[in-house]
Amino acid sequence: MSSNATSPVREFEYKAEMKQLLDLIVHSLYTHPEIFLRELISNASDALGKARFRMLSSDEGLDRSGDLKITITVDKESGNFVIEDTGIGMSEEELIANLGTVAKSGTLGFMEALKEQQTDGQRLDANLIGQFGVGFYSVFMVTDEVTVETKSIESGSQGWRWKSSGQGSYTIEPAEREVRGTRISFTLKEEFKEFAEEYRVEQVIKKYSNFVEYPICIGTRQINSMTALWQRPKSELKEEEVNEFYKFIANDFKDPLDYLHVSVEGAVSFKALLFIPSEAPMELLYNQGALEKRGPQLYVKKVLIQNECRDLLPEYLRFVSGVVDTEDLSLNVSRELVQASPVMAKIKQILTSKLLGWFDTLAREQPEKFRTFYKAFGTIIKIGLNTDYTNRDKIIDLLRFETTKTAEGEYVTLKQYSERMAEGQTEIYFHSGNSRSQMLVHPNLEYFKKRDIEVLLLSDPVDVFVIPSIFEYDKKPLKSIEKAEIDTSTVEPEGERLGAEGTVGVISLFKEVLGDRIADVVESKRLVSSPVTLVSGKDAMDSQFEKMMKMMSKDADMPASKKILEVNTAHPIIRNLAGKYAVGLSTDPVVRAAVTQLFESALLLEGDLESVADYVSRMNELVEAATRS
Repeated sequence: MSSNATSPVREFEYKAEMKQLLDLIVHSLYTHPEIFLRELISNASDALGKARFRMLSSDEGLDRSGDLKITITVDKESGNFVIEDTGIGMSEEELIANLGTVAKSGTLGFMEALKEQQTDGQRLDANLIGQFGVGFYSVFMVTDEVTVETKSIESGSQGWRWKSSGQGSYTIEPAEREVRGTRISFTLKEEFKEFAEEYRVEQVIKKYSNFVEYPICIGTRQINSMTALWQRPKSELKEEEVNEFYKFIANDFKDPLDYLHVSVEGAVSFKALLFIPSEAPMELLYNQGALEKRGPQLYVKKVLIQNECRDLLPEYLRFVSGVVDTEDLSLNVSRELVQASPVMAKIKQILTSKLLGWFDTLAREQPEKFRTFYKAFGTIIKIGLNTDYTNRDKIIDLLRFETTKTAEGEYVTLKQYSERMAEGQTEIYFHSGNSRSQMLVHPNLEYFKKRDIEVLLLSDPVDVFVIPSIFEYDKKPLKSIEKAEIDTSTVEPEGERLGAEGTVGVISLFKEVLGDRIADVVESKRLVSSPVTLVSGKDAMDSQFEKMMKMMSKDADMPASKKILEVNTAHPIIRNLAGKYAVGLSTDPVVRAAVTQLFESALLLEGDLESVADYVSRMNELVEAATRS
């Protein structure tokens, strides 16, 4: 760095790599040119905050004139842009230190590390670039030369002018300035003249800086009219303004279902205002990866840093909208990425716990509101069972189920189910299917209905992936009714069972006719009024789980696993077939067609029947045979 002592204008030379560094900042660290305005407003807001602190903590020696505010003036004809604050201002030494940050030692190392990370495609190292306060230099994305005029808050201070084209040097000279604060002026490049339009500047302010606590004015008109609601005590919040705030940040036209106000002070300090939408956004219903891109807005000192910050909440809670504002978080140079910080991890941990506790409170104190919430977001909540093991028990307590004893649309918890289990019942039973109506008529429920045992009805597609992973609740195993152990002494079928010889014969008949279409044929202990049913083997996949896996498989021709066919030896049809077999009619076409039809009827109930046409044709043949004189 060199200076010219004979002139009031002093010129300072940047280090040789300055131009290259500015090129990296402009083209690599910022994704949108509008960011320059966010950075300038952020710096102005910081300066106003420092001025306010000095005024509150010092009694004398300060320039206290004028209001604390930010004023922007634009001229669309000339492309001139001016942003001015009445903040703390800078002395000559501070001007050199603050706007010459990138010229201090270590810049070359920063550049080399940055270029190396870009070459390797790595995420920018926040611990490195966070040491350099170069957000100001984003202005060189939109202009070729910048002038900064400033005057310190200290009474009697000299005003100073800083000027640079962002190339090899900058100049500093005394300036006539009456008021404290900083004025930054420049002419926009032709391709960025849009930022000389008041409406465009207003858009950027409302997008990024709407909740800066100081007035931001274009001329005499204040733009950031909304206050930072999350900074106010909950007792001062009005429902109408909270609803309007939600609609603004969530781009929703409906009021939220509810909101949570959070204020935490301790190891980390932050405030948050979080919302449950009244219904699930369309993209969450139809786009499997939508949650990966969602998250609350992240503010630092009321300045928007990330519009959708995925690091604030686990994936299964990212349907929650809102704002989180902290002063504890370190930022990287461009504010485009949040630094990998233990503060973020702590905030995420606290927010997750707060939200799950809030949902539980809604369930206890506002059950109808919780029902609406669960209907919209219950499927997403369940994802946490297999991803958030720390809060697994809390998530399990939030789960709700329809059962064979609830009306449609009514739910119970696992705790409620457990407390009202039948005498002698040691397991929690569930049944999976496409719909409640389909599940309620399934033959596999007959045993449980006869014994008045409640069964959970799982019709949500995600259930088959997450519910079996619970394994047990309150030391009671969760069991699919397909695999439940049946106590034959407690339920008798409707009719007299076949004897041992007849049972062996009819099972042989079914095995002979069906061949390798089945894994086995056994006498059923669960059937009461139906002739046959299909079940999975003890170590096989649940039927509904297998269907979901097949739907998700890229191999559309993935064969279904073979099931076990259970036959009710007390049913008249089975007894009749046993009689036909006993008299040597096992090869009779009608007998064999009847066996096939029973098997395919079971497939039809499972939703696995491949050829409905063949099934109907065979049924007609059987009806014809039955009505033949």
